[in-house]
Amino acid sequence: MRGERKLSELLPGEKGVIVRIMGPTTLRRRLMDMGLVRGTEIEVLRKAPLGDPIEFLIKGYYLSLRKEECDYVYVMKV
Repeated sequence: MRGERKLSELLPGEKGVIVRIMGPTTLRRRLMDMGLVRGTEIEVLRKAPLGDPIEFLIKGYYLSLRKEECDYVYVMKV
């Protein structure tokens, strides 16, 4: 889909809306349990110096994910 980016490609301060989650079923379910569902807006707050982990603001709470996990989440930049 045009305009889609991996969540890990967003820079601090950028926002996106989740459009799909890929990967193994167990990982998808875990990410969705943490609030990463289609249509949800997510904002990148900061990245660690080596790029892993990444901190997000989603649904009013802070969430840190490893870059590898973020590579399975696709967003449309807002």
